[in-house]
Amino acid sequence: IGVIGADVKGHNLPCENQPITSRVALICGTSSCHMGVSETPIFVPGVWGPYFSAMVPGLWLNEGGQSATGKLIDHVVRGHVAFPELQSKAAASAHSIYTYLNSHLDLIKKSLPVGFLTVDLHVWPDFHGNRSPLTDLTLKGMVVGLTLSRGLDELALIYLATIQAIALGTRHILETMQAAGHHINTLFLCGGLSKNPLFVQMHADITGKPVVLSKEVESVLVGAAILGACASGDFASIQEAMAKMGRIGRVVQPNREHKRFYDKKYEVFLKLVEHQREYRSIMNS
Repeated sequence: IGVIGADVKGHNLPCENQPITSRVALICGTSSCHMGVSETPIFVPGVWGPYFSAMVPGLWLNEGGQSATGKLIDHVVRGHVAFPELQSKAAASAHSIYTYLNSHLDLIKKSLPVGFLTVDLHVWPDFHGNRSPLTDLTLKGMVVGLTLSRGLDELALIYLATIQAIALGTRHILETMQAAGHHINTLFLCGGLSKNPLFVQMHADITGKPVVLSKEVESVLVGAAILGACASGDFASIQEAMAKMGRIGRVVQPNREHKRFYDKKYEVFLKLVEHQREYRSIMNS
């Protein structure tokens, strides 16, 4: 509630003048949660709920999730043979390792959009099992397109492919929610990963939906303040408090020119899990 109910007037967003049910809050940190509400109960395969009044009073909550997101990115980056080089260069430039990786991707992209660098590199991100929408804790991570290269370029590429895989997983969850009856047109991001501009842009491009970031990065604190303001009687409802106390910081629009590329990436993404399940069936037969 610290991000999803903010007043969006003047930002040219599809959720303007639409009910809050057109929005999903994505809380992205070590793992990720996808929070969407509806006026009537919607049962979504592989997504928790519906829970009445669990987030917004009077509305039904569905909660999707990914078991590891920030933790997965950290695992992939720190486990790479080029990580000591990355650490050294990031420290020398006085930047975080992720800011440095984002800058390095800009250097190696040449005339391509950054996201297109992974045309031959694909990741299935469920290294720790799938929570939504497949609810299969036995699934494992997959990487297709590895080479013998061991340098910083390759570390940057696997980092990019992992972020894309997480965004593709979000698309998988959103499409499952929409197929069950949700009508979602805007993402509201908060949490540590929302501070990474590459993570945010990939979510916009891959889902095809604009991403809204809160002006106050500690959205949980805003949510607590909203609840306190309602409890003290300063606002008549949580919805009113969210609209008055929430502030839009930045809006990131999807690049529509890249839609075909990410539609193809999504097709490959779904093939990865299909093949993994086929392999398991063969081994268990």
